[in-house]
Amino acid sequence: MITPSLYPRLIEARIAEALMDTPVVLLAGPRQAGKTTLVRQMAEQGLRYLTLDDELTLLSAREDPVGMIRSLDRAVIDEIQRAPQLLLAIKKSVDEDRRPGRFLLTGSANLMALPTVADSLAGRMETLSLLPLSQSEMHGSATNWIDAAFAGRLLKVDTPLLGEALVEAVLRGGYPEAISRTTARRRKAWARQYIDAIIQRDIRDVASIEKLDQLPRFLRALAQVAGQMCNYTQLGGQVGLDGKTAARYVGVFEQMYLLKRIDVWARNRLNRVVKTPKLQFIDSGLLATLVDLGAAEVQQDRSRFGNVLETFVYGELLKHTTTAEGDYRLLYYRDADKHEVDVVIENAAGQLVGVEVKAAATVKASDLRGLKKLASVAGDQFKMGVLLYDGTETMPLGDSLWAAPLSSLWGK
Repeated sequence: MITPSLYPRLIEARIAEALMDTPVVLLAGPRQAGKTTLVRQMAEQGLRYLTLDDELTLLSAREDPVGMIRSLDRAVIDEIQRAPQLLLAIKKSVDEDRRPGRFLLTGSANLMALPTVADSLAGRMETLSLLPLSQSEMHGSATNWIDAAFAGRLLKVDTPLLGEALVEAVLRGGYPEAISRTTARRRKAWARQYIDAIIQRDIRDVASIEKLDQLPRFLRALAQVAGQMCNYTQLGGQVGLDGKTAARYVGVFEQMYLLKRIDVWARNRLNRVVKTPKLQFIDSGLLATLVDLGAAEVQQDRSRFGNVLETFVYGELLKHTTTAEGDYRLLYYRDADKHEVDVVIENAAGQLVGVEVKAAATVKASDLRGLKKLASVAGDQFKMGVLLYDGTETMPLGDSLWAAPLSSLWGK
């Protein structure tokens, strides 16, 4: 059995670094991604640990936020989204005493989406993300795939995950609790309970939604269009929601780190705003549960696996952005002629790396259409195009295009 708490988290060095010069550090990410385990370890270095999952602590935070913060010198406060009123008290305390490393907060909802928060701690707080475990963390690799790609280098992998082993890794996802369960049936049971808990409890902390019973059906409907451009009005209509409500619910799921809307890449940045975003889930294991995809179903119908595999790759790249040296955005490409690239990574200078995902072990010339089109449109901004496939060889395909094993994402 795997003990997830034994995996070193790559973000830990970043947190320690931020605490050296910033008064407040927020570690944000989905519930049960491992935030509490990590900050409890860090609290042993002289910080008091408080969690708002404790009812008495939560009551104190809500009834007397100023008094509670006044009683603390340096502290970890876990699940801060349960009492956002603490943030104003923290701001007041930090304005009086600007020592770095005073507060390490965690949040299972994207607090920056709450208007009061963004204003109150601007310039006083650094936000870092902890997502579910990456394959790099599980396989003991600290090399960042995105940094390497922009430096013109693809990572090497000693023993690639292929075929059934790759399918299992994709269906398992990265949540520590899911990984620690030994059978697919137990992992599925955990994932269902996790989704229920978020809908029944956590969403109440960040949004007032009257009809919670519509959320599970809507989330399952969204899972069916993962990796595709999404028409909220049409999709909402399937479960009895109007377009405005559907878009709001997508925003709530985004706040809970279940999924993300991804903008399209266009040379003209104004064009990005007007085009339809694509919807992508953050964890392939949760997505597999929502669409009822197991190993047996993958064997019968490989095409259904493609969307979940794309989610898996997107999730791994998203995790790499949180620990990379550079500053990157994940976008996608699609033009009027339906040329597509699954993920377009853009650095701060506007340079691009295109990533196309293929579930098969063979690569055909037609698989490169999207990457070639992106390269021609992007011109000098295009650094590299990589086709990730279920094979073992890294091969050049001309004009800065490469085929590489999917497991090179966590290579050395």
